[in-house]
Amino acid sequence: MGDEDKKALLGRLTLLADAGTALASTLDLLEGLRRVCRVLTGRLGDWCVVDLLDERGRLERAVVSHRTPEVLAPGGYEGLLPPVPQDAAGPLPRVLRGAGPLLLADIPSPNRAANPLHARQLELFEQLAARSAIITPLRARREVLGALTVARTDADHPFTKNDLPFIEALVRSLALQVDNARLHQQTQRIAERFQRDLLPELPQLDHLQIAARYTPAQAIAQVGGDWYDAFVLPQGDTVLVIGDVAGHDLQAAIAMSALRNMLRGIAVDRQEPPGEVLRRLDLTIHTLYEEATATCIYALVKGPQQGGLWGLHHASAGHLPPLLITADGDTRYLETGAGLMIGVDPAHQRPTVFDELPAHSTVLLYTDGLIERRGESLDHGLTRLRQHTAALCREPLETFCDELLNGLAADTNDDAALLAVRPAPPTHTA
Repeated sequence: MGDEDKKALLGRLTLLADAGTALASTLDLLEGLRRVCRVLTGRLGDWCVVDLLDERGRLERAVVSHRTPEVLAPGGYEGLLPPVPQDAAGPLPRVLRGAGPLLLADIPSPNRAANPLHARQLELFEQLAARSAIITPLRARREVLGALTVARTDADHPFTKNDLPFIEALVRSLALQVDNARLHQQTQRIAERFQRDLLPELPQLDHLQIAARYTPAQAIAQVGGDWYDAFVLPQGDTVLVIGDVAGHDLQAAIAMSALRNMLRGIAVDRQEPPGEVLRRLDLTIHTLYEEATATCIYALVKGPQQGGLWGLHHASAGHLPPLLITADGDTRYLETGAGLMIGVDPAHQRPTVFDELPAHSTVLLYTDGLIERRGESLDHGLTRLRQHTAALCREPLETFCDELLNGLAADTNDDAALLAVRPAPPTHTA
């Protein structure tokens, strides 16, 4: 092997590695494919296209990348394509039916298209001045996920048959990563839907307003075990619960479901102080789910008692403290009653503490996704939460929750849940 051949081989191996790294560098499939196409258009062809089939067999032009990005009209090429014809006439339909890779050395004009999909492909070749191209199926687990097209505009340096084995190897590696990314996204969608389906319908009470919100993480990988709950016990007390199961995957969501249902059963059956309820939950978790850990607050709202007073009896298993906001905007974290998180020590004695709730005050329970930010201290996040809630203290409770979520959870890397309660009669409008 001569020096030129060695140099060419090294270049192709480097390109293969860089393309794989580009796709693996992000959990967002489309962004990963854009990065891959930028690598290919810089070193293999003049422009590159990825077409993907969805679960219903529809074909979408997902990515179009050009060596000179200015020649592409923004959004002018991506989008749904015509259906894949059954007769598989034309190179792109043939590839999507399993053929390929195919070398196109003589590209006809669009008026010679065999079907609408073929026409769209030929129009693209004409608009972007392709002189030669290679179309390769994205195939994984014996299924075609789409196609990758790489084209050159220089008639003096066209693709040849010698390029087919390398491009086939490159696309084979990419297809496996595309398949893995899709499976990951599907798992995340299932987990998020599972979480949302488990969110309870809040009780409607005459003298106690309750509102809650949940938002998934912006990052694809972050689907976790945040949950909230609220219900009324047979004896009349209102239960408030918020928690966070460790982990960010479907397993965390499943564990969250099991823990939530166990807590409901214990609470209704025993009707004991919050500390004792959490102790029983911890013992149950250790018996049935030895590997699970979670933070949790269990609280009982009691009232109105004589004089119209309300009280909060609560216990915490390693969770962030409840925040009390008065109608005048004073804020105070209810930090007593803290204990170990669930799943650490089932023999741990958990205290129950009591805090009086002034008229028209708001109690906020929340998960860490609402306050934590990468690179800053927890104290900073807790201070920010106090400032936001103080400014919203006189807002209707639904508005209070919406503004908190919009102001604090928009850029979080974690899912976030919040549960707010206000011991005041609902506002009636004429």
